[in-house]
This record gives sequence, C-alpha cells and structure tokens, in this order.
Amino acid sequence: MAYKIRWSPRAASNFEEICNYIAKDSEYYAALFAKRINAIVKNIPQLPKSGRIVPEYRDDNLREKIYKNYRIVYRLKEEFIEIVAICHGAKPLDDII
Repeated sequence: MAYKIRWSPRAASNFEEICNYIAKDSEYYAALFAKRINAIVKNIPQLPKSGRIVPEYRDDNLREKIYKNYRIVYRLKEEFIEIVAICHGAKPLDDII
C-alpha cells in the first residue's frame, strides 16, 4: 500500500527553523540539508517500518529516521504517514511530541 505523507504544523515549523538557522551561515548548506531531508521523507512510504521505533516512546507506529544529527520522527496511521517532528538529536522528544 502506498501511503501519502502529511506534515504536522510542528514538523513543518521545525524544518523551516532548522533551514533558516543553517542559512545564516550558508544558503548552500541549508538548501542541501532541505534536499536531503525531503529525499528521506519521500522514501518513507516505500518501507514505512524501516525507521527505528522511537526509544523514548516504544510505540510501533512512532518511528524515526536519522540524518546526521537530526531525527525525522514520523507516525504510521491507517491512511497516511505523518511527519511529527524534525529536531536535533540532542533535544529531548518529550518537549516536541
């Protein structure tokens, strides 16, 4: 089954904030970061359970992919996959989910 991707408002805001922060030093690396995160997100529907279960929650439907120091947290739902958060790995997840 091919799932659709939906971004939560919080995840979209996280993503924009991170890109803006990187762009302060380098527009090139901000664009590269955005491109790579989008590529990872676009590939999630092919193998939705390939991401690891988020250790803090141990919920089979809450998973994450890692890109460098960032966590792409997503939730598997019946009709779609929701991107829940994109955050730095050092930030605790209980503050953002």
